[in-house]
Parts: sequence; structure tokens; C-alpha cells
Amino acid sequence: QVQLVESGGGLVQAGGSLRLSCVASGRAFSSYAVGWFRQTPGKEREFVGAKYWSGGNLLYADSVKGRFTISRDDAKNTVYLQMNSLKPEDTAVYYCALRLRGSVSSAESQYDYWGQGTRVTVSS
Repeated sequence: QVQLVESGGGLVQAGGSLRLSCVASGRAFSSYAVGWFRQTPGKEREFVGAKYWSGGNLLYADSVKGRFTISRDDAKNTVYLQMNSLKPEDTAVYYCALRLRGSVSSAESQYDYWGQGTRVTVSS
């Protein structure tokens, strides 16, 4: 059984930074693709970025490219989403997800496990 737990969300001013964490139990991130998604009320979940360390594959949404970075700490079995130069339109609940088979994907249907989400609010 895999559990993913996100943390690190909060309120930040536009232009600021936040680092979200996703801790996994039951699987090691190093063997699988990890994705980050976000969702605002009334909208579908939106792809943010994904990384597959085994294959060296990396994918970011155009809206966050150059501002967000995915990294990993194996000792803590934790994946991070570093978010810089935040904008009010980045306000959302952010989710991490684990894909057991295959490389990065922007499709949420390709991911097998999801965390509960952490809320990020960016004020203008």
C-alpha cells in the first residue's frame, strides 16, 4: 500500500516562494515517475510537472516552466516542488502523484496513487 502526504502549502505574496513536500510510504520515489498537479474550485485538475529519475525524463507545464522545480531527497523518500516567482494564478490545491509504470505523463489518469493535497494561496 502506498501513501503520499503533501505539506508546505500556505499563504504567500506574489513574487514569493514556497516549497511543497511529498513524503511516500510503501514505495521509493527513485523507481517511479512522480507528478505534481493542481486544482482550483470549479476547474479540472491541471498538470504542473513530473519527473522520472530512472529515465532522466522531466516535463513541466508551460505556465510554470522556469519557475517551478522538482527535486528529490532519497534519504527522506521525499519529493519537493520548489515554486518561485509565484503569481496569484498559481493559487490552488496542489497534489503529488505516483505512477508505477512508465515515464512522465501530464495525464492524471496515468497516475496510480495520490496525496490528499496542500493548499497554496498567492496574494496580489
